[in-house]
Amino acid sequence: MHERPRVPGVLAAWFLATVPAPLVWFQWTHRWEEDQPLSSALWWPVLASPALAALLAAGRPRRRGVPGLALTVGVSTLVTAALLAGSLAFFRWVVPLTGEARWGRALLGGLALAVVGALLGYATGGRLPRTDRPASRRGYLIGGFAVLLGAVLAQTTVRLGAEGSTAGQPPTEYGGVGPYATSAGRFTVPAAGAYAIFAVGFASTDPDCRVDGVGGAAEPVSVPPGDYGGDAASYAWVATVRVPAAGMWTLDCRSPDPEASYVVGDVPEIRGAVGSLIHWPVGLIWLAGALPGLLIVGETVRRRAGARAPATAGADGRER
Repeated sequence: MHERPRVPGVLAAWFLATVPAPLVWFQWTHRWEEDQPLSSALWWPVLASPALAALLAAGRPRRRGVPGLALTVGVSTLVTAALLAGSLAFFRWVVPLTGEARWGRALLGGLALAVVGALLGYATGGRLPRTDRPASRRGYLIGGFAVLLGAVLAQTTVRLGAEGSTAGQPPTEYGGVGPYATSAGRFTVPAAGAYAIFAVGFASTDPDCRVDGVGGAAEPVSVPPGDYGGDAASYAWVATVRVPAAGMWTLDCRSPDPEASYVVGDVPEIRGAVGSLIHWPVGLIWLAGALPGLLIVGETVRRRAGARAPATAGADGRER
């Protein structure tokens, strides 16, 4: 039996396959010091376009003849084009990875594949029986899983996106605290301004760092990007401190690990909107990632309530 695909489920599957999946897959299959090229991410939404268009076309009500074919293919391709443009825009302005991309060619290629997928979906959908079954409680399970997965992947996407969108060379070290640092808790900066505090290696990414003479604690980075540094050590940007003048300053970082090391360096240059997203509250990032799953749960509630309403009305009529 064939059931029409629901919008929340389609959106959740699309964004899972075209936003976090390219970043996570590259992280799993390449060495940590390799920079992810932009082209490796754009293939995912382009190749996902025919599958989405086929799914949408197969789920639409069957209309025979050339007008029905044109309407089904046109609507399916248009929806696919909108989602494809959204995913491409994500890697254009939010997470601009390294390298160049031919955006027009990627969009046109995805649209061409979407037309082919819509034609296949139209041909396949006409041979499948349809049913409008009431929503089962399985929707709550799927939606709940999507909420948890989306929240986790949202934070991972922001972190990997920030790492892949960082420009420039490894940060310059001005000193730090811990066994790795050689300056015994002091650092010397050439000018006033903001400087990054990096956790070295496996040091905690949630330290309480303070600079003597600067009021308050260092500003923590909500989603610390890592993989900075070189072969000797990897760094994660965990906090930012602002000093009012050039010269020598004293750094104190409290961490659960007494052997943890932290160094002060230049603030990484992160291109795109992801450079701001790493400073957002983590709860807000989790909520953004959980939205597709929440939509699935809401759709399940709506469909189950709609299925109960006619049954209740019928029972009331029989009682009369």
